[in-house]
Order: sequence, then structure tokens, then C-alpha cells
Amino acid sequence: MYYSDDIACCCLNKVFGFNPLAGKRIMDRLERPSDLFSMNDAERRRFAGMVLPAGLDKRGFDECAEELERLARTGCRFVGLHGLPALLKDCSDPPLGLYVRSYSPPEEVFRPRPSVAVVGTRDVSRYGLQWCRKLTGAIAQSPARPVIVSGLAIGVDIAAHLEALDMAGSTIAVLPTGLDKIYPYRHEAYADRICNSPGSALVSDYPPGTMALKSNFLRRNRIIAGLSQAVLLIESKIHGGGMMTARLAASYNRAVYALPGRADDIRSAGCNKLISDQTAELVASEGDLLAKLGLPPSPGNRSWRDPAAVFAGKLPPAEIPRLSSILGIISGSRGIGIDDISVQTMLPVGTVRALVSLLESEGFIQSDIMGRCHLLS
Repeated sequence: MYYSDDIACCCLNKVFGFNPLAGKRIMDRLERPSDLFSMNDAERRRFAGMVLPAGLDKRGFDECAEELERLARTGCRFVGLHGLPALLKDCSDPPLGLYVRSYSPPEEVFRPRPSVAVVGTRDVSRYGLQWCRKLTGAIAQSPARPVIVSGLAIGVDIAAHLEALDMAGSTIAVLPTGLDKIYPYRHEAYADRICNSPGSALVSDYPPGTMALKSNFLRRNRIIAGLSQAVLLIESKIHGGGMMTARLAASYNRAVYALPGRADDIRSAGCNKLISDQTAELVASEGDLLAKLGLPPSPGNRSWRDPAAVFAGKLPPAEIPRLSSILGIISGSRGIGIDDISVQTMLPVGTVRALVSLLESEGFIQSDIMGRCHLLS
């Protein structure tokens, strides 16, 4: 009888999903994962050196084979560890495989290409949402066409996924549930859009039928970090899920970037701490982020102009993030006035007026006689 490596990995994943290192130790001693199921029960027990867990037998293998056959009819596949991206396999605790739902074959979804995770709080502010879209759009439009990775959650995650798709890019959503149990349920239509977009996918290491449990999210977050060359944290509380993903990424020696926020904003406390601890690099603008990621900008688009580059040497370095913040507010609030910008940035009106004048003098914005500001396209 022929034993498929993907089916074998599916069995091992079901048994060792919450302890992938134990499953990987078994796999590392095999030439092929399927070799475990070519043995009889006595041989498997001797090989594993343990009481054989339920599921690691021919009956478990047959059940997984039937499950994957059913999933194939719905457009889902299971990809064993051997077929996962090298980035993910290089992690200390990779999943033993992933369920994948996509218009494209897994080989296309997991092809070598730049990948950036964009994560953050569910309770995202208007400032965070504006910058999430700006930064994600900048990444997605780069000629390198990176894939955007996130977790389909409310707030930053879904904004990043949708911005990537709106920019004709691709995105991977990692679920804390089985692929048949979209979480949150309100994002079911977005999930359908993702898995029907070429190069994009829904992925999970949880078997079908798995519901959302609090304990599932850390396991999910490590996959988000593992699939990505870099993680961008938009907004997060000190103990938010985005912070966990950023710290996991740092433990995998991946680059971590964070959007700075006001010192008294609880939603930016995590970002500011990572920057202060030098775990993350501060992001001052779209161009700044692209340069740090080593990605070329989209040619011929004025929005790619980088305030950090334009004003380098003309202003104290501490002023550059203020300029970028004001530019982001104007970008997301057409016709906003100086007073309202002052309220949002918590900067004095005089300081805002001076910074707005600088942005106007360099052609980033224009203001009318009433002091209402507009982004120049």
C-alpha cells in the first residue's frame, strides 16, 4: 500500500499539533514521514519509544486520507512540512503541515517571494487605520509584489488583507480555527474574497471543525511570524496579540518594525515599548519602511515621496515622525483644518502650522484660504 507523505504529516499534526517539536523529532528520524505508517504497530512503538498515541496507526492514517479527500472536493489541501516555505520550516517550532484553501495551488501560494506580516490591535484608532492602509499599500504596490500575511481579525488584520487585495496584491490569512470555521464569522465574505484571489490563501494548522479557543491564538501567531521575513506592528497594547507576534518574529531572527504613537495612547503602548527596547525599528513613512525592507517603490507615484528623505538635514530628526504623522492625517481626512490636526497629534497649533507649511512648500499638500489641508495627488 502507498502511504502519502502529506497524509502522514496530517496524522502527525493531529496528534502533535500543540507540541510540534515532539512530532518533528519523530519526523527527523525518518527518511520520509510516510515510513512511520509502513511499519506495523510493534515497530512503530519501538521506533517512537513511547506508548503509541491514538491516531498514529493505520486507522488514523485512513481517517486522515478520507478527510483530505473530502477537503479536496471543497478546494482545500493539506501540505506537509516538507512542502512548506523554507522560512517557516527554519523556525524552531514549525507546524507539521498546513491546511490550505486557495484559488491557486499551494505551490503558487508558497512560492519564494518577499513576505511581510502586518498585525495589530482589534481596537484600531483612525490614526492606526490610516497608517495601516498607507504602509500596507506601499508594500503591496512595490514591484517586488510581496505577500501580506495577517490573521483575519477585526481591526488592523482585516484592513491589511483588504488593502493588499485592493492594490491587486496577494495576502495570506492564518486562522486560529479549522478552515471550515471562519473566525470572526463576520469576515466570512472577506475570507471568500481572499481564497478566490490568485496567489492568496486561507491557511491553518488546525483540523476541520476546530472552533476558536483562547489557547489557539498563540499557536496561530507563531505561524504568522514564521511565514514572514518581517513583521510590521501598527498598534498594540502592551499585552496584545500583535505584541506576541512581534516578539515571536524577533525570536525567529526576523525584522520587526513598529509605527510610533502618542505616549499616552494605550493602543500605541506596545509599539512604543518595542521601539524603546530596540526590539523594533521605528517606521517614519512609507518610503522609510520600503527602504528598511529593501523593497523598491512603485515608479511614477507621487505618494511614494518620503518626508524623511526630503527633509533630511533640514530638520531635527525628531521632527520627521511628526511630519509623517500629519501627512497621514491629511491623507485620511481630506479638508482637515489646523486645529483638528493639533487635537489629533496633541501638538501646539503653532507647531502644526509650521509643519504644514513645510509640507506645502515641498509639494506634499496644499491648503486653502480657510486653512483646510488636502493631499496633492
